[in-house]
Amino acid sequence: MPDFKLSATLEGHGDDVRAVVFPNPNVVLSASRDATVRLWKLVSTPPPAYDYLIAAHGTAFINSLAYIPPTSEYPEGLVLSAGQDAIIEARQPGKAAEDNADAMLLGHTSNVCALDVSPNGRWVVSGSWDSTARLWEVGKWECAVVLPEHEASVWAVLAYDDNTIITGCADQYIRVYNTSGTLLASVQNSNDVVRALCKLPASNPTGANFATASNDGIIRLYTLQGQLVASLHGHESFIYSLAALPSGELVSSSEDRTVKIWNGTECVQTITHPAISVWSVAACAETGDIVTGASDRIARVFSRSPDRHATPDAIQQFDQAVKESAIPEQQVGKINKEELPGPEFLAQKSGTKEGQVQMIREANGSVTAHTWSSATQEWVAIGTVVDSVGSSGRKTEYHGQDYDYVFDVDIEDGKPPLKLPYNVSQNPYEAATKFIGDNELSMNYLDQVANFITQNTQGATIGQSAQEPAGADPWGSDRRYRPGDAAASEETQQPPAPEPRPKVLPQKIYLSIRTANLKVITKKLQELNAKLVADGAKDIALNPSEMETVVALCSQLESSQQLKTSPEVEAGVPLILKVATTWPVPNRLPGLDILRLLAAAAPFTASAVYQGENVVSGVISSGVFEAPLIVNNAMLSMRAFANLFETPEGRDLAMNSFDQILAGVKLALASSGDSPNRNLTIAITTLYINFAVYLTSEGRGQSSESAERGLVLLEELVRIISGEKDSEAVYRALVALGTLVAVLGEEVKSAAKEVYEIEAVLTRTLASGAGKEPRIKGIVSEIREVL
Repeated sequence: MPDFKLSATLEGHGDDVRAVVFPNPNVVLSASRDATVRLWKLVSTPPPAYDYLIAAHGTAFINSLAYIPPTSEYPEGLVLSAGQDAIIEARQPGKAAEDNADAMLLGHTSNVCALDVSPNGRWVVSGSWDSTARLWEVGKWECAVVLPEHEASVWAVLAYDDNTIITGCADQYIRVYNTSGTLLASVQNSNDVVRALCKLPASNPTGANFATASNDGIIRLYTLQGQLVASLHGHESFIYSLAALPSGELVSSSEDRTVKIWNGTECVQTITHPAISVWSVAACAETGDIVTGASDRIARVFSRSPDRHATPDAIQQFDQAVKESAIPEQQVGKINKEELPGPEFLAQKSGTKEGQVQMIREANGSVTAHTWSSATQEWVAIGTVVDSVGSSGRKTEYHGQDYDYVFDVDIEDGKPPLKLPYNVSQNPYEAATKFIGDNELSMNYLDQVANFITQNTQGATIGQSAQEPAGADPWGSDRRYRPGDAAASEETQQPPAPEPRPKVLPQKIYLSIRTANLKVITKKLQELNAKLVADGAKDIALNPSEMETVVALCSQLESSQQLKTSPEVEAGVPLILKVATTWPVPNRLPGLDILRLLAAAAPFTASAVYQGENVVSGVISSGVFEAPLIVNNAMLSMRAFANLFETPEGRDLAMNSFDQILAGVKLALASSGDSPNRNLTIAITTLYINFAVYLTSEGRGQSSESAERGLVLLEELVRIISGEKDSEAVYRALVALGTLVAVLGEEVKSAAKEVYEIEAVLTRTLASGAGKEPRIKGIVSEIREVL
């Protein structure tokens, strides 16, 4: 079988190309972090040349794509796209980007990172960071089934046949379902996140039915019954995408910059890209050509057919770009230059397998990387290894303050690049905790973000000034880091004698939950308001001038994290409170979402009233926590209460409403039944952390009032820890509890030990599934030490 060679380079995206689809020989689809979907049409050949149109333009990262084949109703088929805004959009490819979508699939509450379509084109399956996979019937466009059992983000979905769905999850499990939602099989794939799935053709020589790939860099082949048939080793980092060729071969793309072609269990070709990561790969079922999407903003088509190869000059330019690539040292691990062979090795020694990488010490002292090509029986240069980078040494302004470092943090699968500000006078763990809280991330990332700060500030500690580091960024342009990605080894880029991890307890930083897509929220608010007017409910709907005020307020929120009191704020906040508390219960979600953002951003929110009720009393008296519970409404209300702690005025309101809020929490938990929603519980435990920080800060830890309220919180936290299965909620509850017992004195410690038997609670926690996580073990150890 001949090798794949470059066929065409598709340039036009303004950011990483995260997903690609190859529906037929004349069309390629690509989705990007630039918030666009582009349709590339083959306009001439040979050599193949493509032109594009923007098929969709969203307001946030687009990370997943799928294609529904043509039907009588949709003769061009439908392009499905989704991402950070949690909305799945169905759109005919011939439509202009500014036209309305043919359908909007609403139901997910977080980034939609996976899409697939059944072979008969009748249903769509989606996977999301909200820990659900959903089944949607084409034409009806409503969620028909939520597939059960997932305990973490669903990174991969596969519509295996017309009646069978397979999912890959961050809880390390692969699950097989029928379209009724019945779980047919479940198997733990590895000790790592499952990232990709692919149906294998009957011609695949292994006899397996489907393939999986995960963060451990291994491809595993399974039968539908969950029997492991084979494991494919060769990638050096995360594998993000899999595709099957008509020949029965398998294609994979990875964070190691490569696409690999597998015949059975053997890697027969490696295609290195001039990029940090190859996010996605797709195959054309008719031609066997493949398309890739990479972090360098380019999609590329490759073909085995000479008729579809690019010009020799274009192929040479691609090869040269690969050769001149800068490879971050963190990607290859620590290198001892003195032990590396010189350039003569490449002429004297052959590789042992396709894709084998060899480092060479050049005469000028640099280190170059070379990969072995089995087809040409030669070493191919794939780049030069460079050092990591920290900061320029100059102060950088962020939100009106100067910082030694402002890192761009890429959240995997759809989160926008978030800013991580850091001064060398800060504790890395405190900066990481603040960053995680501000951006609504899992505390699972705490160690990784803190280690990233340490590594990329050259181990700078309090009192040191930032130094000018050399080399290129370890994760690509703009000093990006992807939480959850493979961390560098402890030896790589660490200071010679690293300090042990600082203790978590007591927590000293308030956590807020601020991430939002205000454009989507505002649009939904306007739609619901128009419906109220149309239905004759003008008494509670906003009039045109009021809606203008709200839209202006949302625009301010979008551009600034802190709002000073102004006429727009004073007029707009009560209107949002009106929406959040008086609109029909199913319509309150956008109002509550804006309210929780205002709670953190505008001190005036704490004093705003509507019909005599403030933010806390108005929300609680609106019945938001009563049965039958609308979980998202309750969750956003708890987030709003937690966000109040971002301003002094908000903290005063929260503490003055302590008993009222606690009663609301109890009611919400009682109304949610035996298995509270994890997002609701995480919002509650975040609120409890903020209560604990307040009660133990600024000398309040010795007051009798703090002790009394600490005891009340202690009882609630023990109840949550004892009954909760979600590790994130358990961890946050433990942080709040540990902060209280660490500071509030012997009365609280005694109650924890004697009344609430905290030692038994901690022992049960360690024996649970959550207890396997190092962060849980660490916080339990700290609590025991305090006691």
